[in-house]
Amino acid sequence: MDQSPTQISELEEAALFYHRYPRPGKLEIQATKPLGNQRDLALAYSPGVAAPCRAIADNPDLAADFTSRGNLVAVVSNGTAVLGLGSIGPLASKPVMEGKAVLFKKFAGIDVFDIEIDAKEVDRMVDVISALEPTFGGINLEDIKAPECFQVEARLREKMNIPVFHDDQHGTAIIVAAAVRNAMEFTGKDISKVKIVASGAGAAALACLNLLVSLGASLENIWVTDLAGVVYEGRAELMDEWKSKFVRKTDKRKLGEVIDGADIFLGVSAGGVLKPDMVARMADRPLILALANPNPEIMPEQVAEVRDDAMMCTGRSDYPNQVNNVLCFPHIFRGALDVGATTINEEMKLAAATAIAELAKEEPSEAAAQAYGGNTPVFGPTYLIPSPFDQRLILRIAPAVAKAAMESGVARRPIEDFEAYLDQLNRFVFRSGLIMKPVFAAAKLDAKRVIYADGEDERVLRAAQVLIEDGTAKPILIGRPSVLATRCERFGLHIRPGADFDFINPEDDPRYRDYVDELLCCVGRKGVTPEGARRLVRGNTTAIGALAVRRGDADALICGLDGRFDRHRMMIEQVIGRAAGVRALSTMSLLINASGAYFLTDTYVTDNPTAEEVAEMTLLAAGQIARFGITPKVALLSSSNFGSRNCDSSKKMRAAVDLLWNVAPDLEVDGEMHGDAALSEELRARVVSDSKLEGAANLLVFPSLEAANIALNLLKVMTDALHVGPILLGGARPAHILTPSVTSRGVVNMSAFAAVEAQAIGNAEQAAE
Repeated sequence: MDQSPTQISELEEAALFYHRYPRPGKLEIQATKPLGNQRDLALAYSPGVAAPCRAIADNPDLAADFTSRGNLVAVVSNGTAVLGLGSIGPLASKPVMEGKAVLFKKFAGIDVFDIEIDAKEVDRMVDVISALEPTFGGINLEDIKAPECFQVEARLREKMNIPVFHDDQHGTAIIVAAAVRNAMEFTGKDISKVKIVASGAGAAALACLNLLVSLGASLENIWVTDLAGVVYEGRAELMDEWKSKFVRKTDKRKLGEVIDGADIFLGVSAGGVLKPDMVARMADRPLILALANPNPEIMPEQVAEVRDDAMMCTGRSDYPNQVNNVLCFPHIFRGALDVGATTINEEMKLAAATAIAELAKEEPSEAAAQAYGGNTPVFGPTYLIPSPFDQRLILRIAPAVAKAAMESGVARRPIEDFEAYLDQLNRFVFRSGLIMKPVFAAAKLDAKRVIYADGEDERVLRAAQVLIEDGTAKPILIGRPSVLATRCERFGLHIRPGADFDFINPEDDPRYRDYVDELLCCVGRKGVTPEGARRLVRGNTTAIGALAVRRGDADALICGLDGRFDRHRMMIEQVIGRAAGVRALSTMSLLINASGAYFLTDTYVTDNPTAEEVAEMTLLAAGQIARFGITPKVALLSSSNFGSRNCDSSKKMRAAVDLLWNVAPDLEVDGEMHGDAALSEELRARVVSDSKLEGAANLLVFPSLEAANIALNLLKVMTDALHVGPILLGGARPAHILTPSVTSRGVVNMSAFAAVEAQAIGNAEQAAE
């Protein structure tokens, strides 16, 4: 769906703010070693630094051991072909290159210097970039126009002894190869016999075709078109040596003349060039790769009107089978850097394509299935390639690329223990901050109605726009329509009540009497009079939201941006109630920082829980952690470390562990222990030799509310952690009480989680029917 001018303006304004505050840009440099005293300084700089310098001078390969070079990539551009912007120059391209650097770091833990060079001539670019070899472990060329990009990459690959990778070409090609491979398998077609028609003959298109040839496609079956029409024998206009490989001896001159009987359409050109009547003339079960952005060569809806057997990929995130380069380039470099590869060759690219294709066919683990709300996509026409945010991508691509590098003889530091390597990658996945991605992906599969008690709050309104645009949830805002409309306009939002989202007007809603009667059913004879119930339904927005969820008018509730936590909790407990068998509600908070993702419980409800309550909240928290695709590893914390003290809280936590071992023997849980022992297997081993917990704990259970809440708020500030929560545990329906300090981003995160929780409850109820 195209954006309106208002949407574009709002998005641009938000993007400018994002890039400017709280400090300009998207990158910073941080020290990885302590510099706390004179000795640290002596080791980091003079005189200690001389030791690694001498070692590297004697053996250059040791640079990977003593410096950051082995994990450092240069993203290099001259700004001559910036996606969607054209030749804007090196300085204007810097935000894009910083963005690329952020993706490398976020998805693969690779450090990047973005380098924008004022050089358009091939010789100049080659001289500048090749001179950077001592600094970097790899070079990622970005947004350099054709044909210079071909020449620069080819010459750098000959001249340099580190990987040089033009992502605009090869990243797209690898994903396209994966999609084609799976489409051929699904349809039973032989790639050596299929007819391929391409629209576009730039860097990406030609790289795609070359890789498909490596995959087995026949040159005789490939037809290429560009701005000048069919690439035919004898054509002089817009020709070069790279296109010449695909010339055909033919009198056909236009795309429409060569599309008949095509099994694959590859579009890397411009929106709208493939017409529905052309699609109708393609072979049975065709694969259409319409990759122009933001407007594909043909929209999926247009294809569906003329063909019900077509498979389709686009470059857009709002349709299945998104061809997004982030699927592969961070993970390819991860594998290449980890073995000290001297290049990224065809074997490594094909290995990456195969790994991507195979991942789409993998049976998800139980944890992964729960992370997708139980609606995990199944291999087929709408799932030929995995989501760019599938956490398993790095676990499949990086090892495949590393092995291919080793087998093809370009690895200088072969991996000896692949099990240890996979464990290292697995640990990175849950330190990367990508933990919320599967939750958002699951929420979009079946958007649920989330009602907001604080609908007139700016944070909720901003969150609602994001949720609507992304299709994550269907917001219902409790608020006066005139106030909602005025504030949307004041805050520069394009959403409007009644048009873009539903609302409940507490001053005048046709369901008022029904809500009053429902409330009396819940709290009548519990100190609430009929008149009191009427006042609550007029003035207590949490009560209204809870009643909406109870009656089925909404699927989940978000409240708590104003007022005391306990007041909201009591209303939820009275109206929505507890799940069957649950003694008491509790909360869990998720903190995501540079060290990883940690869940803490109980951070907001029970002052001094009993051993039975600790065990219950632990089981509830462990169940919710599975929604993030994570296997819970539980540590019950105390001032005692495996019996070192005999205070009341340590006895309580000891008893809770015994209960958990009895009722949940498969749960990885141990205690009572100190906080440092919970995060270090080495420290635990010094105290006990038979711990039931392996590695670092990710669920920390505290003996009291005071301890949990203090720890939460200290860690949040001291480690600059993203807080997701609090997540209310034990409710009969999804309802979450946020805190007055929550940001609009926090509202979005909890809305996605609430939506996935609602999906799971709905699926369970359907299965029980």
